[in-house]
Amino acid sequence: MKTNTSRIIIVLVVAALAAAFFAFDLQQYLTLDYIKSKQLAFEAYYAENTGLTIFLYMAVYILVTALSLPGATVMTLAGGGLFGLWVGLVVISFASTIGATLAFLVSRFLLKDWVQGKFGEKLRAINAGVEKDGPFYLFTLRLVPLFPFFVINLVMGLTPIRTMAYYLVSQVGMLPGTFVYVNAGTQLAKIDSASGILSPGLLFSFVLLGIFPLVAKKAVAAVRARKVLAAWPRPKRFDYNLVVIGGGSAGLVSAYIAAAVRARVALIERHKMGGDCLNTGCVPSKALIRSAKVLADVRRAKDFGFESGTIDFDFARVMERVQAVIRKVAPHDSVERYTDLGVEVIEGEARITSPYTVDVNGRQLTTRSIIVATGARPFVPPIPGLDRIDYLTSDNVWNLRQRPERLVVLGGGPIGSELTQAFSRLGSQVSQVEMMPRILGREDADISKAVKDKFEAEGISVLTGHRAKEVITENNERVLICEHQEQEVRIPFDQILVAVGRAANTKGFGLEELGVEIRKNGTIETNGLLQTNFPNIFCAGDVAGPYQFTHTAAHQAWYAAVNALFGKFKTFNVDYRVVPWATFCDPEVARVGLNILEAEERGIAFEVTEYGIDDLDRAIADSEDHGLVRVLTRPGTDKILGVTIMGAHAGEIITEYITAMKHNLGLNKILGTIHIYPTQAEANKYAAGRWKKAHAPERLLGWIEKYHGWMRG
Repeated sequence: MKTNTSRIIIVLVVAALAAAFFAFDLQQYLTLDYIKSKQLAFEAYYAENTGLTIFLYMAVYILVTALSLPGATVMTLAGGGLFGLWVGLVVISFASTIGATLAFLVSRFLLKDWVQGKFGEKLRAINAGVEKDGPFYLFTLRLVPLFPFFVINLVMGLTPIRTMAYYLVSQVGMLPGTFVYVNAGTQLAKIDSASGILSPGLLFSFVLLGIFPLVAKKAVAAVRARKVLAAWPRPKRFDYNLVVIGGGSAGLVSAYIAAAVRARVALIERHKMGGDCLNTGCVPSKALIRSAKVLADVRRAKDFGFESGTIDFDFARVMERVQAVIRKVAPHDSVERYTDLGVEVIEGEARITSPYTVDVNGRQLTTRSIIVATGARPFVPPIPGLDRIDYLTSDNVWNLRQRPERLVVLGGGPIGSELTQAFSRLGSQVSQVEMMPRILGREDADISKAVKDKFEAEGISVLTGHRAKEVITENNERVLICEHQEQEVRIPFDQILVAVGRAANTKGFGLEELGVEIRKNGTIETNGLLQTNFPNIFCAGDVAGPYQFTHTAAHQAWYAAVNALFGKFKTFNVDYRVVPWATFCDPEVARVGLNILEAEERGIAFEVTEYGIDDLDRAIADSEDHGLVRVLTRPGTDKILGVTIMGAHAGEIITEYITAMKHNLGLNKILGTIHIYPTQAEANKYAAGRWKKAHAPERLLGWIEKYHGWMRG
């Protein structure tokens, strides 16, 4: 009760002081114009009452800072003009730190218990970080003023950092910035005419104000790097500018960029060049999907004007075609190609032994920077009994040469859905088992329902809301036992394909021993530059997340390589603003930006414009007249927030919207662009036309209608 009374009193005092500040317009006395007009009087009073002037100045400065009122910056400049550089620096350094600490204590007393009580679980990681490295975080914030200091005072009061540590770090951390502003104040005090604006001293002070945050940022980065790397001896010279671990999409692009800018780069791959995408992912799956689509089209013979259609095929030959496609694409990612580009390709097991060294095949490579691009592998859930059978994953399913008659696919995401439909079309009796209420769960509900309906129409058993509990063998038959609405469901099968997600490859090559930080989801912790907690070790691709697509791996690789090679001069934060993807089932589902589900989850206002592809001439001619284009826009504008396309060739059609979002082009620009007739891409223009019609200026059109009537007489 006593504490609550004290809090109320403090709130009332702070509110009264702040109200008085604005009610009596005291801010007018904290402007450069006012201070400049009283400069001579201040100087005279200071000369006669030095100690009292310093005391009064500090008292006002502390009060302004403690109450988080505007004016501290002007007072700092004024202090430089009144006291001079060195006296001003000492006075303002102590006044600003004392005021900041008082604001910190008020915030802590009033709000810390409430904030920690209400959000303590969510703040656990932040609290742990502050307890471990709070002073360094605070020092960084003080030295590099990314946020206003009053915000730092109030927010840090809610954390567990000790008060004395807060005071001391603030005193030291704010000192360089205080010096720059006080020095600028001493120069402003010397201006007597317009020509004084061009004085070398003032210009130098303004230059300091501009470059200080940049210099401070570099200094903080250097201190952090030195702290992290201090335990590891730095070689006097390096064999390589960059060593890349992993020969998948991210690794190949990283190595390519390094070689293109004439850096010496080594690329280490332990298995097959091209990684998962070439050997077990994108390339083989799309080859299989294409073969399965041929069968599906033949079964639709009547849709194309034929009486009937049949096709004989051998499953083994279909799977051999998949391997032939891989072999045909493989030269694009081959050792020979990258060697010709200037990359030293090493086939072997890499092991990072320090931030500067990588061991492979008995050799130790020294390098200035490392990029970890080790990809991911299929995640296999711990389902009892699963480990006692030869289950399939997206890694080994391509070894099949005999078609499974009864196939269970675990997983309703993109990989599971694509392979479910492909194997069904190739003649397997497929049961797709998904624990969540629907397949393709991150797509809008009607989109996932349309895909499910198509699957079921093709004879697939789609079992959503089924949780796999156990795999057993009884009477020489394999059975998956699931739970659905508290009932046991038994699904006999010949083969089971596990496609429930992918896990990052972070173990077995030295990350654990080195101390590279791993996120809770198993990917490597990186910052916006794709740096790990070791400033010269970068990461790209599936092992980094948050997206596990080949095209995002290549996108990240550019940032990782450029930051690793040129980070001393310029760095680039990876750009995730426009990330597209597609699920290559039939109908295809492609998306970029927000859909309705995500917009509602985030509380983002939006308008929806839809165009049904059943109205599109080319789709009708191709007997693919199904699906839709759905565009989300900011209310009242043509700014695109996101697009979902479902239908044939959706992955190609959506490219126009990806470009539009990347370069901030709205639907009006798409509407005003000529599209070839007849093409599937015309759907984009018609969707833009739907938006335009819904936003037609009806009042203006009414006046135009009257004008035309008048013209007719």
